[in-house]
Amino acid sequence: MEDEQIRPFWRVAGFAVRLTLLVLLLAGAFLVALSVTPSDRTLGEFRAALEADRVSRVVYRPQEGGVSRLVWSEGPLVWHEVPGLLTGEGPGTYPVEQFRRDIHTIPGRVVREGPERDSRGIFPNWPFLVPVAQGAWTVGVAWVLALLIMIGSVPRLGNRWAWFWLFTVGQIGAILFLLLEPRPIWRGIGRERAAGQEPSGEPEPRSRLNVRLGGGTGCLLSIAVGIVSAIAAVGLGMLMGLLLG
Repeated sequence: MEDEQIRPFWRVAGFAVRLTLLVLLLAGAFLVALSVTPSDRTLGEFRAALEADRVSRVVYRPQEGGVSRLVWSEGPLVWHEVPGLLTGEGPGTYPVEQFRRDIHTIPGRVVREGPERDSRGIFPNWPFLVPVAQGAWTVGVAWVLALLIMIGSVPRLGNRWAWFWLFTVGQIGAILFLLLEPRPIWRGIGRERAAGQEPSGEPEPRSRLNVRLGGGTGCLLSIAVGIVSAIAAVGLGMLMGLLLG
């Protein structure tokens, strides 16, 4: 009797954790998609935005004494970039010293971008690059927790190796896992069946054909999913850029 009373609580708690992680990852992916497709602006427009206190975040990359990449946001949804910045000395450059003088009033909103941005190997960068305050560690922790949940479970649609490749090379495997495992999230928690039967919250049957992805198939699928997700992110960012101006 006690087990029957405790079981629904854990099912509700597990569903709540799953839904929370999914919302965090979806929000993080959306914000990252917007930040990777900034609209073009001039250096003068950047300085004007600074003077008007419209800049909420600045990401820059120094190189050879100059700023080689400069991206800034005016709120979490609107991102701009100054294209064509040259390094070294001469016209078309933006010396780091001048940049630091320009942003002296907002030092807490400035992030220096280093080579480690692209150094995670097969692991996705985007959960750790969410461009809002505390966003990177929050979404990063959500991604790690989703990975640990996957490793500690028995997935329905594919084995752990298949999901591992989708989590890493596939980029959005964590989102797909939380959506689909152990049962599609839109089906809710499920209700207890009649006595003697398994609760409906248990994993759904794999499929009518009883097909379950293996590691090799998951690896190949992850490549396609990674390409599609990258194209979708760029498309979403461009669309939102047009809508938000």
